Amino acid sequence: MIHLTQKASPVETPSGKLTLTFEQRSKSRLRWVLDDGREVAVVLERGAQLFPGDTLLSEDGETIRVEAANEMVSIIRCDQPLLLARACYHLGNRHVALQIAPAELRYLHDHVLDEMVTLLGLKVESKRASFEPESGAYGAHAHIHHH
Repeated sequence: MIHLTQKASPVETPSGKLTLTFEQRSKSRLRWVLDDGREVAVVLERGAQLFPGDTLLSEDGETIRVEAANEMVSIIRCDQPLLLARACYHLGNRHVALQIAPAELRYLHDHVLDEMVTLLGLKVESKRASFEPESGAYGAHAHIHHH
C-alpha cells in the first residue's frame, strides 16, 4: 500500500492519479484505490482538504495527482444575474456547497433543493459531472473557474 503523507508541488507527469468525490476530498485520512488499481492510504495533517490538481507525495517519493470524480450534481444555467444571485443566496442560506461559474451553479444533487430552485423560477438539470465547490471566504485554496 502506498502512503500519501504530504502535498507537493505539481508535477508534469505524476506516477498515478487518485480520483475522489467532493466528500472524499474533504477528508484528511482515507483508504482508497488509485485509477491504476494500487491501494493508497492518504494520511495528511488533520483538517487538510484536497482539491483537483493537487499533488500528493508518498513516503517513497511517488507523486499522485488528485482528480475530481464524476458524481450526481444539480446544474442551474441562467443568464439573468439577479435570478442566479437569488439562487446562490437561498442555497447558501442552507449551507449548501456551491460551484459557481459564469451563468452556472452546481451543487450535490438533492431533490428538495431542486424543487426550491424551481420555485424560484430556474430550471435544474441533474447529471453525473465533477463537483468543485467554492472553498469559502476563509478557505485555504481559492478556486477561480474560467469556462
